[in-house]
Amino acid sequence: MATNSYSKKEENEAPFLKRFLIYQKERFPFLIHGLLVAAFSFSAISYSRICRGVEGFIPMQTYIIGVIITITLFFLVRIFDEFKDAEDDAKYRSELPVPRGLMSLKELGIIGVFIAILHVILNLVFFPSMLWVYFVVIAYLLLMGKEFFIADWLKKRQFWYITSHMFIIPLIDIYASGLDWMLEGVSPPKGLLFFFAVSYMNGIVLELGRKIKIKEHESEGVLSYTSMLGEKKAIYLWLVVLFITFILAFLACQYAGFGATAFIILVALFMLCSIPAWAFLKKPTKKSAKQMEIVSGAWTIAMYLTLGGVPMLQELLSNL
Repeated sequence: MATNSYSKKEENEAPFLKRFLIYQKERFPFLIHGLLVAAFSFSAISYSRICRGVEGFIPMQTYIIGVIITITLFFLVRIFDEFKDAEDDAKYRSELPVPRGLMSLKELGIIGVFIAILHVILNLVFFPSMLWVYFVVIAYLLLMGKEFFIADWLKKRQFWYITSHMFIIPLIDIYASGLDWMLEGVSPPKGLLFFFAVSYMNGIVLELGRKIKIKEHESEGVLSYTSMLGEKKAIYLWLVVLFITFILAFLACQYAGFGATAFIILVALFMLCSIPAWAFLKKPTKKSAKQMEIVSGAWTIAMYLTLGGVPMLQELLSNL
């Protein structure tokens, strides 16, 4: 394994499990991501059923297996990113786990293969009709790992880099929602197009929000939208993307028949989530930059809960 000035001998020489726990804490906290993906999957399934006019939820066993697959699918995205960004990470972000020798790319590759095999087995045993959707997701992930064979072109055009990579989110969304309509053997409700669009834009909200920094925290070779666009343009871009997501979420609510209450909730969420952006514009600080990242995640969770999670929970509780 590689080592550098950030390496810690006691960590690098620790047993695999301990090293992996440290790695996931830094690069993919399973508890935090698990809650987000569980909400993501629950809402995708719930929105599908609401749009189809079907009462109740899918069997809990199907949901749990689906969540395991979707969480580990997102972890596969993380692993692919480690390989894709290895050269830049070693050069500019040597404090990260792989450059400092905590985990090797070989170990992560083995984990990735194990996860893929587990996915295939779970799909074959529990819902084989979902396999083709799974393979579409993996095929797109493989293309992402190779930067669609136009890596140099994409690196010079950040807009196309982001927009092309974000399609992995609605693809996973199709898989998650398919645990309803596909396993039922029916056509997907048209309203899911709005839901997939919201998921796609949520990914961009998160991407922009986590890469807004103050000048003192900018680093050479590390992308931030504030360094690329300037502080004001980066914030205005984030607000525009947030507003587009708000409009798409409103259309999704309208299609599902959620009524005026959902619109009021969306307006309140949009206004609340906009506050850190205006605070950053007024006075860029480390705290306001961090708040941009936090509120981007909060917005994403709130969108999923509003579009499917909360309405389904209300229905399930009313039937107890």
